[in-house]
Amino acid sequence: MSNLNNSNILILATNGFQEDELFEPMSFFKSKDADVKLASPSLEEISAGEGDSRSIRPDLTFEDVKVSEFDALILPGGLANPDTLRQNEDAITLIRAFGTEGKTIGAICHAPWLLAEAGIVEGREITSFPSIKTDMKNAGATWVDKEVVCDNGIVTSRKPDDLPAFCAKIEEEILEGRHDRNLLRAA
Repeated sequence: MSNLNNSNILILATNGFQEDELFEPMSFFKSKDADVKLASPSLEEISAGEGDSRSIRPDLTFEDVKVSEFDALILPGGLANPDTLRQNEDAITLIRAFGTEGKTIGAICHAPWLLAEAGIVEGREITSFPSIKTDMKNAGATWVDKEVVCDNGIVTSRKPDDLPAFCAKIEEEILEGRHDRNLLRAA
């Protein structure tokens, strides 16, 4: 079993996140002794949706995040969460910074929209929820239908069923260290 006790992981989310895709990676990495923080546009509690969905209070705002303090970034999906965040320039700036710094990035379900918005999918092999396949191709990615895809430390998956493989691959990439990338070709 690996030890991530010196690792710091950031999750970006806002209202409308896919519940499993936020809480399962958070639990997985905390169980590996990583320090996991949640950042959102404000410190107000966010929720997966209405009714019985779980909610959580963020640890940081986007403005408070220092990319240098983190080893990895996780972007949960859902439909509303990534669609809202791709319109938030602070979120996109953070994602670009993680990419430029060669840090591990994980995006699942609809969250690869955020990678496309940040300009870091061009020329890369990516997977996502199938309904955004054309968006990924239009952003210059090579889209494949696999439970997990890793292209130089950028880890993507399709749906909650893929979470075990997604988390395991992110762990592997964190332990591997910094990734040298030629990012932002189209940004």
